[in-house]
Amino acid sequence: MEIRKIVKIVEETRMEMGKAVDPPARRAAAAAVIKNPFAGRYEADLDELITVGEELGGILGKMAVEALGISPDQAESYGKGAIVGPRGELEHAAAILHPKLGAPLRDAVGGGKAIIPSAKKIGGPGTEIDVPVHYKDAAFVRSHFDAMPVRVQDAPRGDEIVVAVVVTASGRPLPRIGGLKKEEAKKEDGLR
Repeated sequence: MEIRKIVKIVEETRMEMGKAVDPPARRAAAAAVIKNPFAGRYEADLDELITVGEELGGILGKMAVEALGISPDQAESYGKGAIVGPRGELEHAAAILHPKLGAPLRDAVGGGKAIIPSAKKIGGPGTEIDVPVHYKDAAFVRSHFDAMPVRVQDAPRGDEIVVAVVVTASGRPLPRIGGLKKEEAKKEDGLR
């Protein structure tokens, strides 16, 4: 794996609509800009990218948790996303995100029973992706339905892929649409 750049973004929302958010809503993204070994050509065997995904799940998950300054068990939500440069294909993002990225990401955030929501797209330098997130142990916890925009100003170039992981230490600021609360979640099946 050839990494050109790592980007970390931390957001802390303290006010929303003139109301204090206490404690502040916090989320972080960690993104790696990597060389796409299959740029410009079709390749039937994508195992190399699957292995890259496994490596990046742990690396980026740990970076996002550290950026928040929390312990892994304090992580509440997670999500993943990838932007493939124009010389690649969506399947390159799928190879990184889906087969093996999840287990090391779950290790980095102290578990997680829910699926890890994801997004993928093709784009050039500066393309933004909204990385979806939800509560890591029960996907139906509405207060944690969200997305974080991630953008690297000079990536992905044609032969690159931006891979991003988002971790939160809270739900949305001032959630109030009802539904299952994190305190009520059974955390058994990843749903409720």
